[in-house]
Amino acid sequence: MPLKLMYITNNPAVALIAQKYGVDRIWVDLETLNKAERQKNITSVKSNHTVRDVEIISKMLTTSEMQVRVNPWNGTSVQEIEAVIAAGADIIMLPMWRTVDEVKNFLNAVNGRAKTILLLETKEAEMCLDSVLRLNGVDEIHIGLNDLHLSYGLTFMFELLSNGTVERICRKIKPAGLPYGFGGIARIGGGLLPAERILMEHYRLGSTRAILSRSFCDANKIGDIESVEKIFDENMPRLRKYEEALATKTEAEYAENRRAIECCVNEIVSKLKRKKAL
Repeated sequence: MPLKLMYITNNPAVALIAQKYGVDRIWVDLETLNKAERQKNITSVKSNHTVRDVEIISKMLTTSEMQVRVNPWNGTSVQEIEAVIAAGADIIMLPMWRTVDEVKNFLNAVNGRAKTILLLETKEAEMCLDSVLRLNGVDEIHIGLNDLHLSYGLTFMFELLSNGTVERICRKIKPAGLPYGFGGIARIGGGLLPAERILMEHYRLGSTRAILSRSFCDANKIGDIESVEKIFDENMPRLRKYEEALATKTEAEYAENRRAIECCVNEIVSKLKRKKAL
């Protein structure tokens, strides 16, 4: 089965293009709490999305699901969850959880009215994962590489692939029978760590979900909607075709790709550390 793909946008025209070319989930991102401070030293998206965006886009979607990332659990989470459910969220994602109680509170607030995704992006979350996996009401888990690599004090988010962290987490989730995924992917032929290598790891590790990253299409930096559509028109078929080819790969080829990722990541980390030292 091909990966379920997610794309972050609050632009209705872009959302419809993503849906047209087979993106499974349109992701409206409401997370702002402490995010700017947390990610101040890395290049990442700081969202200005609103509940109104959820309402507008959800009514337009016919084949894609509406996915909403709310804020980390806090004193206003119940009201926020009520608002996004009323606005049409099909799937609600909880970021930056650190305890079993936070997850319980989230699941109780959703109460089966939408699908739930836990975004695992803290080392504390990994520490309590076994207990979380025993809870009822979790529909899937996504491993967020940006914040998780910061939580572990790493230099580059894909060190989590090369050092075995993502594999360790996947091996915990798989026996629970929950779908899981990790990180984002660029266009075929692109990415600091090549998209092809990351896709092979998704398949080796049994991942079934991925985000289309800004390296795939940064619609906020593209001046016209025709250019956005051209990117999806050209690159979604390439991605799906590459996925089809992965079905014929051997265990030896997957193992070789794993070694190549380790070498590539080590080179990238060395360059980043040298650059930082200048």
